[in-house]
Amino acid sequence: MMPPYRIARRLALCLLALLSLPACNGSAPEPPTAAPTAAPVEAASEENEERVLTMRYWQAPSLPGPYLSAGDKDRDAGAITLEPLAVHDPDGNIVPRLAAEVPTLENSGLSPDLMSMTWKLKDGLKWSDGSDVTADDVVFTWRYCVDEETGCTAASAFTGIESVESLDRLTARISFEAPTPYPYNAFVGAGSPIISRGQFGGCVGKAAATCNTQNTAPLGTGPYRIIRFEAGKEAVFERNPFYRGDTPYFDRVLLRGGGDAVSAARAVLEEGEADYAWNLQVKPEILAEMEVAGLGKVVSAFGSQVERVVVNQTNPDPDLGNDRSEYLDGRNPHPFLTFAPIPQAMSMSIDRSAIAGQLYGFAGEPACNVIVGPKDYVSTANDGCLSQDVDGANRLLDERGVVDTDGDGVREYNGMPLLITFQTTANAIRQDTQALIRDWWRMIGIDTKLIQHDAGAFFGGDPAVVEGASYRRFFADVQMYTTSSGVDPQHYLSGQTCGHIQKRDNNWSGDNTSRSCNPEYERLVARLAQTKPGPEREALVKQLNDIQVQSYYAIPLVNRGIVYAYLTTLRGVRPNGWDSSLWNIAEWSR
Repeated sequence: MMPPYRIARRLALCLLALLSLPACNGSAPEPPTAAPTAAPVEAASEENEERVLTMRYWQAPSLPGPYLSAGDKDRDAGAITLEPLAVHDPDGNIVPRLAAEVPTLENSGLSPDLMSMTWKLKDGLKWSDGSDVTADDVVFTWRYCVDEETGCTAASAFTGIESVESLDRLTARISFEAPTPYPYNAFVGAGSPIISRGQFGGCVGKAAATCNTQNTAPLGTGPYRIIRFEAGKEAVFERNPFYRGDTPYFDRVLLRGGGDAVSAARAVLEEGEADYAWNLQVKPEILAEMEVAGLGKVVSAFGSQVERVVVNQTNPDPDLGNDRSEYLDGRNPHPFLTFAPIPQAMSMSIDRSAIAGQLYGFAGEPACNVIVGPKDYVSTANDGCLSQDVDGANRLLDERGVVDTDGDGVREYNGMPLLITFQTTANAIRQDTQALIRDWWRMIGIDTKLIQHDAGAFFGGDPAVVEGASYRRFFADVQMYTTSSGVDPQHYLSGQTCGHIQKRDNNWSGDNTSRSCNPEYERLVARLAQTKPGPEREALVKQLNDIQVQSYYAIPLVNRGIVYAYLTTLRGVRPNGWDSSLWNIAEWSR
């Protein structure tokens, strides 16, 4: 069956032909020339029509890359052209991409003392302008991202690296500050790709934000290269003529942003106007109704994605001006959310099974941890959260003196009413989740103002410009979104340390959105970085998870499968919960 967009195109050609021909027979007239009697030429056949892959990302990318914008939407837009040394496959295995092989102890890529690792590039790699890819590009990427003034949002991937050096044209060596049992954070996965030294050489430090051409049209090594980018609207790619692999099937890739998750799903499942739709936070019964049309299918991929409520440890009061939600070396604590019984009661009052069952269906499970996979790293110490306990939450607050003194239904702490601003992205499931949580918090004497922001502004862009909407600036008491902890949680856990607190001094580029700083947590993260895979490492991960959860820096809600929809005619799609969903876009065809 011909897709609807092709039918529309064919009908348009026929309509043009009707203006000059007695009947439409599948041919279109030749454009007017000096000779009005020129014979019409045959219309392009279905076989030689331009092959266009159309994707809908309702969270519109702000930049096509992961280094200056932190959303998965931006990482994915970059992953069409940018590549790392290795990626994660759908089973969580590390497989080489730009590298000839993954360094291990067995192949001597890792040093016996775990103080260094050596990556060997594949020979003959080219950037999308035809220039050579060399180990100098690997070195440059590290220097670019670790410069604090660059504002690299993926800087935590390079934690613990002392240096990166080029040994020869194809060989780069990473030296660590201490023995590093799990070294596969930097340059592994779509969140840590290699960028061109030749293109970005003048974009390190403060200059990074001014390099508009480089930031919106990065050279890549992937199957497609970017030819146009409009922030919040669309990105257009064409085949990369210098791609090392088989010629990609599609002539062009069109990534359209904006709208909402329901319209993105409808574009694939009911209208057939798009081939692929990402991150469909849509009620399962609605997706099932759309799927009946038979144009597409809905799939999900589980990894370590946890929808959570992040609890601000700093004061977001607008009266603070530039100090609003700033850590200030611990001198600006939140006036009541740092009193643990209050966020503990907030967590106790939530019915996670209701959220997962009613709003996520097959694509969600109730979660009590921020680390939900792999299974050997999952703590059981917080399983009590699976049972909602509103009565217990009320007793806890009463016992700790957090009571309603004026009879207005809202408790106070140190004379301050528990009035909470709760922000997230504009999305049906998230808004329904907000509404449920607001009602449960109301049952324990906490009043809540719900705020929704456009996803493009919330997750991307310059946080200094979109400060009120930016999750990085965090101008609210709590906020809700999803974050993955990865195949090995060390990268994620390291990103929650004091040094990664988002603040104006680092252009709010760290991973620690809660602004938490805990000495015991710091000590355990340092131990984790020196502990080999095995029972001891697993125990440390569980301890670190428990500190985050039991200190209520984050309140886990749902272990989310990422839901996608694609046309039944689109082939090669392999959903991946551990890396970019576009990790194998070179293999997609129709």
